[in-house]
Amino acid sequence: MNGFFSGTSILFFLGCIALGLLYAWLLYRGNKNLEKKLQYILATLRVIVVSAIAWLLFAPLIKTLNYTLDKPIIIIGQDNSLSAGQIKTAGFDQKLYEQNLKALQNKLADKYEVKTYNFSDSVADGFDFKNQGKLTDASALFQKVKDEYTNRNVGAIILATDGIFNRGGNPLYSINQINAPVYTIALGDSIPKRDVLIANVNYNNIVYLDDDFTIEVQVQAYQSDGESTSLTVTQNGGKVEQQNLAITGNAFVKTIPVKLHAGKIGVQKYTVQLGVLKNEITGRNNSQTFYVEVIDGRQKVLLAAAAPHPDLAVLKEAISLNKHYEAKLVMADDLNAADPANFDLIVLYQLPDAQSTSKAFLQKLTGLNKPVWYILGAQSNVATFNQMQNQVNLSSFNGSVQEVYPDLADGFTTFNLSEEEKKQFLTFDPLLMPFGRLTVNANATPVFNQRIGKVSTQSPLLFFTVENGSKAGYLMGEGLWRWKLAEAENEAPQSVLNNLISNTVQYLSVKDDKRKFKVFTSKSAYDENESIQFNGTLYNESYQPVNEPEVNLQVKNEAGKVFSYTFSKTESGYQLDAGTMPAGNYTYIAGTTLGGKKLTASGSFYINALIAEYQQTTANHQLLNTISKQSNGKLFMPADLLKIADEILKNENIKTISYEDRRYDELINMKWLFGLILILLGTEWFLRKRNGEL
Repeated sequence: MNGFFSGTSILFFLGCIALGLLYAWLLYRGNKNLEKKLQYILATLRVIVVSAIAWLLFAPLIKTLNYTLDKPIIIIGQDNSLSAGQIKTAGFDQKLYEQNLKALQNKLADKYEVKTYNFSDSVADGFDFKNQGKLTDASALFQKVKDEYTNRNVGAIILATDGIFNRGGNPLYSINQINAPVYTIALGDSIPKRDVLIANVNYNNIVYLDDDFTIEVQVQAYQSDGESTSLTVTQNGGKVEQQNLAITGNAFVKTIPVKLHAGKIGVQKYTVQLGVLKNEITGRNNSQTFYVEVIDGRQKVLLAAAAPHPDLAVLKEAISLNKHYEAKLVMADDLNAADPANFDLIVLYQLPDAQSTSKAFLQKLTGLNKPVWYILGAQSNVATFNQMQNQVNLSSFNGSVQEVYPDLADGFTTFNLSEEEKKQFLTFDPLLMPFGRLTVNANATPVFNQRIGKVSTQSPLLFFTVENGSKAGYLMGEGLWRWKLAEAENEAPQSVLNNLISNTVQYLSVKDDKRKFKVFTSKSAYDENESIQFNGTLYNESYQPVNEPEVNLQVKNEAGKVFSYTFSKTESGYQLDAGTMPAGNYTYIAGTTLGGKKLTASGSFYINALIAEYQQTTANHQLLNTISKQSNGKLFMPADLLKIADEILKNENIKTISYEDRRYDELINMKWLFGLILILLGTEWFLRKRNGEL
């Protein structure tokens, strides 16, 4: 630290001294009562006091310089992944490598500030030689250096790795963000070894029951030309597929499609296995396990009618185009034998009918609380229709029909209709509606209103209602086959009628989740290095969220072992971080008590095993060499890693940096100066008083 007056301060200081001398001379020049020696002492005190007061009045600035020395920081990043520990060159001594790396740290610490990290799928402080990391992300190490050492004197980065990176970006693109040389220590073996492996399996996480689905298995083989192996696929431990595979070439790659059948509901465990070759470097990459959730996702739709009609073919075709829906048509004598309880949506086409042939079938609907789509026409029994539901009433019916055109209702947002679709509906032919006075519940949501001739009305043609959570749809006319013909005549590229029917069926069949207690994972599939996150919601009788009661959770693995947890409470719900778990299929059940009632919620999730570290067994020393060259560093083998210290010492760019901190302070801020003035004035006053001058 160095302090001194700024620029012209010395001139002000000399002026203050002159002023003090003048004041003391005027005060003591003619005094003959004091001894000469005392007179000089008092005059000196007055000179100092007056000079100090005058100096304070000018308020000069004091410049202070602080110098901070910033030693170079040396970052040592050590690869702690599985790949760095499983494949080593002949003669590699793991213990000697660990000792030398620590010795390098101690040697550099004498002159530099050394920071050590280990990295795999994440970055942690210090060295860790267990090599248990499931992935390798070197770019995360460079990002950490960038985030934590910005504007610091980073002298060099020492990177000990095998050059195999399977998570994050290529570290080659990260070195430009850090202005420091990278010295690499080349671990692993860069010579390809005899190995067959499953490089990747492409599959869908969710498939539907009774569907055939295809997985794609990418097989790779090295130094195995002329060999043969077998590819086996098992489902829950049972073999479902096997193929023989001939290997052609020492760098063999082939993608094999395998067709499987989803014949069982639930999470299915599949394992793809390659036969192990003789003298293969490792067999841990010869298999891969994955999980597929098979769901019975098809919604079953019952088309019920008293007699054939071309509209029924239009409806069945449109519903069946969506693979998530299955339409079954039941008519005439078969109607009364059908059980509507087995279906998710019932379409009553002109039922009840005028001949009352469907009376027994309609009685089965009573109390089922199933969504129903009513479609009226000339054969409808309007009086019975009015009695079986209370949302719509068609009075004054005389048995005749009238033509009604679709007119899109304003503000309809239940599902999307494009502007092009809206225009096409306006060109369609009219439907035939039973003639009468239509009264509809005020809470109905219309899709189309009726247009009679050129007159638009507010009476709905196609609309939805909801009563006590039960949805219902109403189409007040027949003749959808006419709309189908109009599309064919216009050669429309897409069927707007099919979209309308599909959206209507989907809206009516989707069930609202009204459970008071729900617990669910943030997603159904995790990797084994991810934390399992649970969320929960609890509602009271008024369906308001509450979180006063405790919520407990039990997670069970495939072996039947149970893990118990307790949820943490959030502002209006529950949350739980269960941490990481081994790969496998898990089920869970959560429980709580509200108002004396026990509530439970259950579900499942699965965790995929990470085998990326076993899928590349050849070290990439070329990449490490490129990283070193582009950053003005150098590549070293593990046996020579102690030489890195000499290279760093020789590098003239790696040196201590001195930072100058310049600060200006006003003299008036020096409180001790006021104390000194008071002491001097007090001393002068005491001496004058003692000698009779006051």
